[in-house]
Amino acid sequence: MSEKETTQSSVSKKEVIHFNPSELKKHEKLGELAATAISGNDISSSVLYVSALAIAFAGQYAWITLLIVAMVLFFFRKIYGEVVGALPLNGGAYNALLNTTSKRMSSIAATLTLLSYMATAVISANEAIHYLFHLFHITDNRFILAGTIGLLAVFAGLAIMGIKESAKVAIAIFLFHLTVMSALIIALAIYVAQHGFDTFIENWHRPVKEGSVWMAIFFGFAASMLGISGFESSANFVEEQKPGVFPKTLRNMWVVVSILNPLMAFLALAALPIDEVDKNTLLIQLGETSVGEWLALFISIDAFLVLSGAVLTSYIGVTGLLERMTLDRIMPNFFLRKNKRGASYRIIIFFFLLSVSVLLITKGKVTTLAGVYTISFLSVMLLFVIGNILLKVKRKHLPRPERAPWLGIFIAFSAVSVALIGNIIMKPEDPDDPYNWQVFIYYFIPALIFIMIMLNRTALLKLLLNIVQYIFEPIRRFFLRLHKGIDSLIDEINSQEFVFFTKGKSIANMNKAMLYIRDNEHTKRVKIVKVLKPGEKPSEELIRNIKILDEEYPEIDIEFVPIEGEFGPELIRELSKKWNIPINFMFIGSPDEKFPYRLEELGGVRLIM
Repeated sequence: MSEKETTQSSVSKKEVIHFNPSELKKHEKLGELAATAISGNDISSSVLYVSALAIAFAGQYAWITLLIVAMVLFFFRKIYGEVVGALPLNGGAYNALLNTTSKRMSSIAATLTLLSYMATAVISANEAIHYLFHLFHITDNRFILAGTIGLLAVFAGLAIMGIKESAKVAIAIFLFHLTVMSALIIALAIYVAQHGFDTFIENWHRPVKEGSVWMAIFFGFAASMLGISGFESSANFVEEQKPGVFPKTLRNMWVVVSILNPLMAFLALAALPIDEVDKNTLLIQLGETSVGEWLALFISIDAFLVLSGAVLTSYIGVTGLLERMTLDRIMPNFFLRKNKRGASYRIIIFFFLLSVSVLLITKGKVTTLAGVYTISFLSVMLLFVIGNILLKVKRKHLPRPERAPWLGIFIAFSAVSVALIGNIIMKPEDPDDPYNWQVFIYYFIPALIFIMIMLNRTALLKLLLNIVQYIFEPIRRFFLRLHKGIDSLIDEINSQEFVFFTKGKSIANMNKAMLYIRDNEHTKRVKIVKVLKPGEKPSEELIRNIKILDEEYPEIDIEFVPIEGEFGPELIRELSKKWNIPINFMFIGSPDEKFPYRLEELGGVRLIM
């Protein structure tokens, strides 16, 4: 009797498994201040450059464009709150699309997020070293390159030490940054009060550099949207945060950038004529103007520290993203190895080497990465809005702590689309430099190709096998061994077993689950589990429907497992341990609002329909 026939004949004879609950292991999570500091260092560091950038494009209307950005970010608070509240797992936009579309679509979001973090790390590290070396009047590019690599290495080491140690450093940097920025704002306010608003009025009545006022605001808004880069970071390590902390990080980041960025641009226009604004070191210039060199010195130190903090945020964010992708079998399992402190050191080392290679390829001219940074970040924000829309349409019964209004979603989608278009058509400052979209394409296509290769590696391995057989038939014996090796690898990938928990006996729902698994996962074995009440027996109709499915999918070995117990986190953990099946390879249908558990309590179980 074949294995398939044995499985079919044993469906009705399968004994009910009795389950004894076990306690869940609790891990210490990040509190509000630590989580805010990690993501806040990234977004709050934008004050160092976004005011000057907005003034360069929008002139006297810079503070208005930054206020518009703050309004847009307010709507994104609700969008991120709904999506991550419903799906509180690492991965950000990748996780949102993974649970509402397919792996291929979510992989595009993952690629964009990875590029955004890479550009953030390199640009932030390089700019931090520029600020540090500015104190010592060092301008040699070789020393700057070496210092940038050293800074990337230092924070890679800190990330390898673990997230708790990283959080302590992030908190210190964040609080120092807010203190220095508060001191600068107070100094500027006193300076403007003493000297009056003549400079601001003169700036206000200046003609715009080119085009109309609306065009200046358009391009100023497109450039100012960089001021919220980093807002997506908190969603990429939400599993490391205590319950209820994530929405507070969104609120805190919104408050910081809504106050700092527009106010700094307004005070800059009130203190300096537009023609005298230094786009590279505006805040140092404001410190020298309002108080003197000692405040400028503190601003330089703060710039170095908070930009370094943005590097740390990149390491933590990309670790959460790649861990999630590896668990979903997009990236190789090589990346899952952790050290004694619980850090995925292989991911961190890989990201460090990737960042250093990009730095060396660009020869330290990281302004060429601006296009990658801008378009990647805005694309990720746009995909998050799309993920929210799909969540509302396809997972409308999934419980969530808050819901984003449709008007807010429309405004956010339109605003990010406008900013993305503005950055695509924006002319480079140097006519010899490429457009933002051109630089973006150079990096995006190779990264996407790599992700797609990993996503379709089984099919590509089979294609490779056929090519090898066709070309090297004359030396068949040699390549027969290669054939067996590749075949073994395919079998290893397909040997992973998956679990689907069925709530009822509907063959339509179970068929949808099997279609998703067949089209999105590499496997030949699926367990369909029915959780029964004590003394309850599986219905004959359910057993009959599973037999039909088993015949309908001959390429997949379907096993029916009735379990007596109560569906919940304890049962899931017990079955995962008993069967050696990771929890993220277990699927359920979308629960309704009466479901007694939050999704994160189930340990990473995925929604399949």
